[in-house]
Amino acid sequence: MPDTTLPPRPRQRDPDQTRRSILEAALSEFAEKGLSGARVDEIAARTATTKRMIYYYFGSKEGLYAAVLEAMYGGIRAAEQALDLGSLDPVAAMRRLVEITFDYHAAHPEFVRMVAVENIHNARHLEHAPLVADRNDTVIRTLRDLLDRGERAGVFRARVDAVDLHMLISGFCFYRVSNRHTLQRIFGRDLTAPAHVAAHRRMITEAVLAWLRPER
Repeated sequence: MPDTTLPPRPRQRDPDQTRRSILEAALSEFAEKGLSGARVDEIAARTATTKRMIYYYFGSKEGLYAAVLEAMYGGIRAAEQALDLGSLDPVAAMRRLVEITFDYHAAHPEFVRMVAVENIHNARHLEHAPLVADRNDTVIRTLRDLLDRGERAGVFRARVDAVDLHMLISGFCFYRVSNRHTLQRIFGRDLTAPAHVAAHRRMITEAVLAWLRPER
């Protein structure tokens, strides 16, 4: 009898999974070598795809770099949006927001490095990542809401600028990661040690809340 068994169908490529795999590989490559030093060949080698497929999805190395930036900013904004801040009083909500900002930076040094690299390039690639501005606007709206709630409750000082507050919070969280190597070399302090991480987490949280208290 003739063999009527059908040959196995080729496995269909999942476009979303392929795109995610490329972004993950590209993040490692860009964070390690920067935009100019990164090679698309190396990114393709890290994934089960090809250089041609990368260009198909992202257009160019610069387009891929912009997409990685977009994904990284999306990660921290998603972590913030996952918080149920509306169920907390303003002080507790602000504390939680500062803590999650600290935690994200500490857990994602590659995000810090990508932002530092983009600043070297004068942020010109963010022009090709339009979602970044929209996503970052969400944290400013969240801060503005918390500041308004806290001011009405009499627990936060009046007329605090939400962008300034965002810079205050992010500045310390970013600096201790971006400069961890030089700080360790100069001061002999390993900022990734659990004791230092816990101490710095408390420090930035208490510093922000102390600054927000109304003047008596």
